[in-house]
Amino acid sequence: MGLKARGAAAALALFLGAVASAGAEEAFVTNQPGNEVAVVDLGGTDGAPARLVARIPVPGQPAGVAVSQDGRRAFVTSPEGKALSVIDTVARKVIASIPLTGGPLGVAVAPAGRPVYVADWYGARLLVVDPDRPEEIRMGPAGASPSGLAVTPDGAFVLSADRDDDTVSLIDAARLERVAVIPVGKRPFGITLSTDGARAYTANVGSDDVSVIDVAARAVVGTVKVGSRPYAVALTGRLAFVTNQYAGTVSVFDVETLEPRGLVHVGDYPEGIAASADGRHVYVANWFDNTLSTIDAQTLKVVASVAVGEGPRAFGAFIRRDPAP
Repeated sequence: MGLKARGAAAALALFLGAVASAGAEEAFVTNQPGNEVAVVDLGGTDGAPARLVARIPVPGQPAGVAVSQDGRRAFVTSPEGKALSVIDTVARKVIASIPLTGGPLGVAVAPAGRPVYVADWYGARLLVVDPDRPEEIRMGPAGASPSGLAVTPDGAFVLSADRDDDTVSLIDAARLERVAVIPVGKRPFGITLSTDGARAYTANVGSDDVSVIDVAARAVVGTVKVGSRPYAVALTGRLAFVTNQYAGTVSVFDVETLEPRGLVHVGDYPEGIAASADGRHVYVANWFDNTLSTIDAQTLKVVASVAVGEGPRAFGAFIRRDPAP
């Protein structure tokens, strides 16, 4: 084969590879001691196994992550570096680093793509950042040691899991006022909203359970016992998946009956967890194993594991879908 023919073949292969990956989802996994974000191609619809495709340097021991709904940007908190990094997910590079004060940890982004809400672990407050106007940082109240954050689908409210108060704060996003304080289990850390925003689920690391909150009623309507030191919750269909750090497992329960449905053994010290858009798979970042596990949501078995780097946390909404055209 001549040089031109080989060049044409290579170009075609690259094109076909791009087409094959269209529709694929990617995981943006914060590797905290590794000072990077690992990008994992999760396989998409072509049946390919999950594979590490990029490493993006992010200083300051990154922990929290939130990918915008349109898939174009990922926002990463660095508690030690006191910054919010903005990642162009297509170019796979940091395009801005926004200095913050306090201890930035949990992060969530409004459905419109801005603002970005950051939990200040040390300051009992939210930092509200417009990534396109980073000089204008606003602040709102939260409880002691706010950790996980979630934004309602209409963008009207932010929910904060306030670990050291054993509460969840409901914060009016427009007025930045704390309009409700909801008692939950001990030491709530991760918080996840249902797709319709009707219910919230907190992983309570101090009481080894999950609190189920009716958001409109502003009250806990159920409590589910799980494994040792639960960290975060993922939802798919009728099932909730909860990472149990000390047990190396994921507890599964039915969100309607609140009855247990199974226990999945994953890697050592699982933390961040998220579900695929089609609900077929759940992805778990294993802090001590340096891996990302893939769980089949029907069989409740681990079907794949990929090495991602040192100390993956992936605390937040770390799955990227293709940008809207």
